[in-house]
Amino acid sequence: MNLQGGQDFNTVIIRKKKPTSSQTRDSKNVNNAFRSGNVETLNKNKHSGPANSTKLDNSDEAFAHKKVSSDLKKAIQQARIAKKMTQSDLAKAICELPKVVQSYENGKAIPDNKVLGKIERALGVKLRGGKKGKK
Repeated sequence: MNLQGGQDFNTVIIRKKKPTSSQTRDSKNVNNAFRSGNVETLNKNKHSGPANSTKLDNSDEAFAHKKVSSDLKKAIQQARIAKKMTQSDLAKAICELPKVVQSYENGKAIPDNKVLGKIERALGVKLRGGKKGKK
């Protein structure tokens, strides 16, 4: 007997369910999809930066923020030591974190006039202008 001759075979299509929203957000599933190549990424923004970003990219100059000068950091240290204050004491006096005072004394901070004004008042020393380091 020939069993296949009289039977009608239909093609069966198995479809997987679409992943739920929680599965699409799971980092493990997302990483697996990236590895298998099942993910297509689109950049919706045509302009990903400011309009003059190409000018900045093509310029030869190196841009950097101004840091605290060595004169200023020495003046802060000397005035603080003269008042017999620690960095944390000065930070409490000006209502800032101790790492702010530390960054000013290390010369790594970007000068902020508000913070410098607070330090001037707390230490009683002029840190800005022509009379730096004087009372």
